[in-house]
Amino acid sequence: MSTAPTTPEARLSTLGAGFSSEALGSQGVFRAVLQALSQPGSPVAVVHDAEVPATGHAASAAVLLALLDSECTLWLSPTLAASQAGTWLRFHTGCVLVDAPAQARFAWVGAGDALPALDRLACGSDEYPDQSATCVVDVQVLAPAVEGAGAWRLTGPGIPSAQHLRVAGLPEDFERQWAANHGAFPRGVDLVLATATHIAGLPRTTCIDPATVEA
Repeated sequence: MSTAPTTPEARLSTLGAGFSSEALGSQGVFRAVLQALSQPGSPVAVVHDAEVPATGHAASAAVLLALLDSECTLWLSPTLAASQAGTWLRFHTGCVLVDAPAQARFAWVGAGDALPALDRLACGSDEYPDQSATCVVDVQVLAPAVEGAGAWRLTGPGIPSAQHLRVAGLPEDFERQWAANHGAFPRGVDLVLATATHIAGLPRTTCIDPATVEA
């Protein structure tokens, strides 16, 4: 017995819906992203009603659903690229998927996938620092912490004194890469770290004190 081939229309019909109200949903998530980036290291809840893909953290999918449009280029890490995540975002936002991290204004790295070297992403220029990439990274743990509890000590704009954040799921050399990224200001990439429900901003202006990072 033969099986009829799956049509593009049938494949699209299996995709989850976006925000029930595109305007209100996007605005709510966009405000969460602004709060996360303006208060680096402070986890922010991402509340939404989108039917996000099964692969990738829900908060990350909602963030990209709110930020992307037809003029945006997006790179997905291998696990996400092999799933419906790209089709879902392309269908709802019109974004353009690219094959190389350097070509993307946005990148999404799934849990367990390798984070591209930060200097391989678009870092902008001194004249046009806004032409840099924003990278959304799925992590295992994202939680406020006390000083000396295996946490980052973050300082910089938007942080009154210091913010302590515990993160798990980034490469071992991340602090070294971040120091170079921070030192390249005004060039450099901005990160949004995400669990299933929360995000924390890590803009290029934020400094991670390596002396407080414990193995």
